[in-house]
Amino acid sequence: MARTKQTKAKRKKLEEESTTTEEESTTTKPQPQPPKNLFSSLLPPPQIRTIVTQYLQDDIPSHFDVGGHVVGNTIQTAELWMKSPGVLAGIPFFNATFDVCGSCQITWEDIAMEGQSYPNASGDNKIKLATVTGPVSHLLRGERTALNTLSRCSGVATLSNECVQIAKSNQWKGLVAGTRKTTPGFRLVEKYGLLVGGAATHRLDLSQMVMLKDNHVWACGGSIERAVKKARVVSGFSQKIEVECQSLSEAMIAAEAGADVVMLDNFEPEQLKKDAKVFKEKFPHVTVEASGGITMETMPDYFSEDVDVISQGKLTQGYDCVDFSLKIVH
Repeated sequence: MARTKQTKAKRKKLEEESTTTEEESTTTKPQPQPPKNLFSSLLPPPQIRTIVTQYLQDDIPSHFDVGGHVVGNTIQTAELWMKSPGVLAGIPFFNATFDVCGSCQITWEDIAMEGQSYPNASGDNKIKLATVTGPVSHLLRGERTALNTLSRCSGVATLSNECVQIAKSNQWKGLVAGTRKTTPGFRLVEKYGLLVGGAATHRLDLSQMVMLKDNHVWACGGSIERAVKKARVVSGFSQKIEVECQSLSEAMIAAEAGADVVMLDNFEPEQLKKDAKVFKEKFPHVTVEASGGITMETMPDYFSEDVDVISQGKLTQGYDCVDFSLKIVH
């Protein structure tokens, strides 16, 4: 009997300890943090490293860094500050720059999140986003390249996000998109900024989607049908074909020939909405894109349930850079 009581008491004690342990585990278990760079997995490390290496080589073409020689290789710390309002984007490129420079460690602040808007950032209200530690010559060698990519990527994301918010506030269900009008050598950074800002990238390059513009059609003797069918032979089922159209009749011909997307280019807003409605009644499965001279200010004039995409070259051509600085702690 005594042994039975001891056994029950021991079991009760173990259960209490187990319960206490579970409660402590529940209360102390760290909550999962959202990723700071939501789209970083899109960027293959070898590719982004190659691109960033080219940026750095462009900045030190003679392979001598005299400024780096002056400061030496003592371990120091620099702080990244945001000094103008905008949406943060480009963290993977910033990280890759100092990875290529070597022996640098970056710690991002909890508030530093890609896609997050910081409307109150300014020269008088700087926001600390990260700390970079490493050999001081490495920090200064990567400083400008890292800031260039971050400021421009954030600029694209900021302008893109403004346009996306306008579309949402007007209850338009289509996509705001960029174009292929990007800075040579900087396309990946700007396309990434579009995504972070909530916009669509449009085609990334000439190989991703077939776009037959007016020059293509004219070079084929002026036949949209011939151009589309010739493109379909080699693109097969795996690529969409888009045709730039200057009129409703051209859009109809393109769709009948098998185009997946028609771009109504340089249409006046009212004409665009009227023609898009007529087109969709006959070809509801074909995507309608509006483009040509559209800006953030005029974009609402083009909103229509019959327009699926509104693209703007300005998103990657006319954006303002967001101001950042990287300062050595002293």
